[in-house]
Amino acid sequence: MTSILLWLVVLLLIAVLAVAGWYVWRTQAIARRAERLVPARGRFVEIDGNRIHYVEEGEGRPILFVHGFGGTLHHFRHPLFGGRIPGYRLIAIDRPGAGYSTRAPGASAGLPAQAALIAKFIDKLGLERPLVVGHSLGGMITLTVALNHPEKISGIVLVSALTRPREGIPPEMAPIYITSPLKRWLVANTVAIPAALKVAPQTLAYVFGPQETPQDYMTEGGGELGLRPGHFYNMVADLVSVGDDMPALAKRFEEIDMPAGMVFGTADKVLDWREHGETFAPLIKGLDFETVEGIGHHPQYWAREQVIALIRRVAEKAFAA
Repeated sequence: MTSILLWLVVLLLIAVLAVAGWYVWRTQAIARRAERLVPARGRFVEIDGNRIHYVEEGEGRPILFVHGFGGTLHHFRHPLFGGRIPGYRLIAIDRPGAGYSTRAPGASAGLPAQAALIAKFIDKLGLERPLVVGHSLGGMITLTVALNHPEKISGIVLVSALTRPREGIPPEMAPIYITSPLKRWLVANTVAIPAALKVAPQTLAYVFGPQETPQDYMTEGGGELGLRPGHFYNMVADLVSVGDDMPALAKRFEEIDMPAGMVFGTADKVLDWREHGETFAPLIKGLDFETVEGIGHHPQYWAREQVIALIRRVAEKAFAA
């Protein structure tokens, strides 16, 4: 009887290892395909052990774009580059751990740490007090730069920006809220990527809705790059860390004294425009705040001309000052 139980345990262990091995193989296959479809397009710089990937175009005063949660630099490059904002030097970065940027071992994903890295990136490229444009979580990072490193920048533009702390974990984020780095690594390298690929249509419908997902989003929009274990691991690290820093930072917003703009879609499913936009707007003196009716979380795609017009207005004020 003991030998039979032992054999059953051995067979069960073999089955578990086989299933885990299949998930590891499948994860790596998906990641390799993503990198074939969306190769690195820009340059790299090393900052404190972080390898930062960025793209740029144009000449003139600098505008630096910071993407949001789970995104890549393509969230700005795709809809806004290509000669659509002439007269400026446009730079978009992959934040540490996103796209083709890597996060240094042991580096913090906290908002102050990410803002400090943006400040060092500005110094590394010799950018003369750029206007910083941030989307979603990138908007909150942009606000943190304005609070902690105001001397480095001339102004800010917030696109569908996260601005308020949340009580608890949003239900849609609960399945990936993994606080243990070891568990996060195990999930990232086994089940996370095949599962993300399976639910990708629903996820994109939530993020882009009520508009349709751009047809070339997975390639030109960089969507494929989210289907890699390192990207998932660092995305979850961002999610876990952001809640720790937001309450203290949110109390300081009235300190910001520079040209600023904000745009929100009134049909945003990810961040409510009233909670994160309308309530926030009075906290920054002179904030140029506008909404776009019926647009979701990515107005830079579906209200492009309005977003560009806002960026230009704030840039004129910021660089004139």
